[in-house]
Amino acid sequence: MPNLTIAAYSLIVVVLSYLLGSISFSIIFTKRLHNNIDIRTLGSGNAGLTNVLRSVGVKAGILTLIFDFAKGAVSVYAGRMIFQYFCTFSGMPPYFAQYGAYLAGLFCMIGHIYPVYFNFRGGKGVLSSAAMLLVLDWRLFAVAIGIFILTFALSQIVSLGSILASASFPIANFLFLYFQDYRAMQAVPQSYVWITTLFACMISSLLIWKHRQNIKRLKSGTEKKLKIHR
Repeated sequence: MPNLTIAAYSLIVVVLSYLLGSISFSIIFTKRLHNNIDIRTLGSGNAGLTNVLRSVGVKAGILTLIFDFAKGAVSVYAGRMIFQYFCTFSGMPPYFAQYGAYLAGLFCMIGHIYPVYFNFRGGKGVLSSAAMLLVLDWRLFAVAIGIFILTFALSQIVSLGSILASASFPIANFLFLYFQDYRAMQAVPQSYVWITTLFACMISSLLIWKHRQNIKRLKSGTEKKLKIHR
């Protein structure tokens, strides 16, 4: 592996992260716990935590939360470690390994949304992206989860909290990395700020695009508040 190019390492991260992301635990646990029912045939038809809670209840919902969050965290951590391995043989600076984490986060989310194991019909990527933020940088996670919790507490609408939290990602990424890591600490070059912010914009845009029907319902006032199935 030391002789591989950065393109080869990137391809390893992309494939591994996509395949991990494609393991849709909402589909798996709903089928196992509820007579082989496909969560995509219930409620909103989305293979995500909110629809699991609304349609089949807490037990499958908790398992979905734990395992979907875990797969996002494992994917990002693995991506970082793979790039860090490349850095040890190429002489690249330590911050370069973080590119592997961002790349892994993006493709884990793509796998979650378009899972190869489940006919490319998955969830919206919220849980996997939350895990990605936690492993990437706790500051980014703190901002996003804070916005989500506050929005949900005020509105009881999961989609609104998810959309606003997603939108905060590239903004927080730029502000923290530019003003603290680059300007104040000189820990990273300016190019790192722009490259990671570009990754953040792609991830955020995909998440918001997947919520386009929710946005229409929010505008019309017909978006439902979260009511957990019992």
